[in-house]
Amino acid sequence: MIPLPLNRFSRAADTAREALGSFRGTSWLIGGPEGEISHTLRQGLLAALMIMVGSWGVGWLLMVPGSWMPLHNSLLPLRTTTAGVITCAVLLVVGALLLLRSWLRLSQRITTWDDVAALATMRKAVMVWGAPMIACFPIFSRDVFSYLAQGGLLSAGLNPYEAGVSELPGWFGVGADELWAESPSPYGPLFLLLAQGIWLITGGVPEFSVLLFRLLAIFGVVLMLLVIPKLAQTFGSQPAWALWLCLLNPLSLMVFIPAAHNDALMIGLMLTGIWYALRGKRLAAALLLIAAVAVKPIAMVVLPFAVLLTLKRTGNYAHRFREWAFVGTLAALLLFGGGWLIGIGIGWFTAALGAGAAVLQGAPVGLLGLGVGWSVELLGGPAHDDVASWVYAAARLASAGVLAVLLLQPRLGNPVLWAAYGLTAVVLASSVIQPWYVLWLLPLFAVVHVYRGRVLMVVTLLITVMTLLSMVGQLSVVQWVDSLLVQGIALAVAAGYLLYIIFIDPNTTSLFRLNQPSARWNAAEGWQSLRGLTTPEASWSAADVYRRTR
Repeated sequence: MIPLPLNRFSRAADTAREALGSFRGTSWLIGGPEGEISHTLRQGLLAALMIMVGSWGVGWLLMVPGSWMPLHNSLLPLRTTTAGVITCAVLLVVGALLLLRSWLRLSQRITTWDDVAALATMRKAVMVWGAPMIACFPIFSRDVFSYLAQGGLLSAGLNPYEAGVSELPGWFGVGADELWAESPSPYGPLFLLLAQGIWLITGGVPEFSVLLFRLLAIFGVVLMLLVIPKLAQTFGSQPAWALWLCLLNPLSLMVFIPAAHNDALMIGLMLTGIWYALRGKRLAAALLLIAAVAVKPIAMVVLPFAVLLTLKRTGNYAHRFREWAFVGTLAALLLFGGGWLIGIGIGWFTAALGAGAAVLQGAPVGLLGLGVGWSVELLGGPAHDDVASWVYAAARLASAGVLAVLLLQPRLGNPVLWAAYGLTAVVLASSVIQPWYVLWLLPLFAVVHVYRGRVLMVVTLLITVMTLLSMVGQLSVVQWVDSLLVQGIALAVAAGYLLYIIFIDPNTTSLFRLNQPSARWNAAEGWQSLRGLTTPEASWSAADVYRRTR
């Protein structure tokens, strides 16, 4: 029940929207009290354009030899004046929240998810909302510059798994975050080779380098756009809903396109490998899944589950170990052998085990490790860093135990869904959890089931809060402008608009009610309460696939 004062605000907002929807100049955007899908698409496009323009003032931009954008006359007022920077920061956060609202409203305006038109609408929305973001300066994260620096290390004959980017002459001007100064690369050998190629092609010029890294990310998005609906249809989920959840939420769009994160390429390759495994293309599936690991080693968690999709039945342990032996041997030859050939050895593997060590430990396990470490040191025990590292190692061992239990269960569930469970356990056991980690999980859950109720509301809030906090914390502000002032204004505007969406907006408040029980659905099982889920009666088999598609 909405409190009375908020209810008055809600009615006033509804009245204002009706009034604006009756004018020719604003009806194209507002669309009256109900509106149509086309209005929502236009609102999302407006949000994307606001994000694009906002990024020009507070996105990451480098002043290095060969770079021409920083001194462009049209950008200087946006980046060097207090008014310009504040305006762009506000545009950025308001655009992100308008995109959130458009995303939520799009789900409400789809009358039925199993309609072919619904899938076409989602694909159109990805293209319409994503297109302006191609012209963004990097926002949300500046990891794309660390990709470039590590490609430069490899080009200079250095091993990125042994040398930090500070070994690169003029590394600070390349734009990589200081935390990578002495830290090994957490990325796979294939991605480092791609980064090296981009460094060589562009000569390290950031504008062109970012564009090429963004094209790699867009390639991953295209793979997801093609494969997610096929997987959802195969497992009995809703293809349009899966695309809506996985690609159209603000976090996905901004991490995959403006930030040009390699997560998009990793997820795209991983899902395509899963698709080929379902089709019985054993070698192609293995190569694609190994390629995903070679981009970002976290895909190792999904690989042993995904390869089981090639089996007709998973109840036989001998069959499971045969597939694991096949893909394990192939992975060792390609990853370890390839690493040896290009002179980086097996550093990708050891670096992956310690990924995040350079980042402030902010996840629950990270905070627990720090708390236990300081407590033990205060009581006269070992140094807090040593104790914290033991806690982190214990958490990793616990997550490995969860993976082993899942993989060796006599009655294995859907391998894609169980891969999602295993990957969730690994993420929760990490000492560092970055906002984009949730994007690894969403497709694995969404292609098997549609979710509703509190679980979907929590995911929506998580996506929103992570997007806003990371975006405000990563604003690029010149040193003579008060960055705390800019961040404070941006955060205040974001908080006000977010409260409006959750508590006042008459069209979105219903999506944030706590009294809706969590449930999941697919065509084979119908709606099921998450509380009532049990171990499957029989181990997964190819006969459990709901619908075979080409």
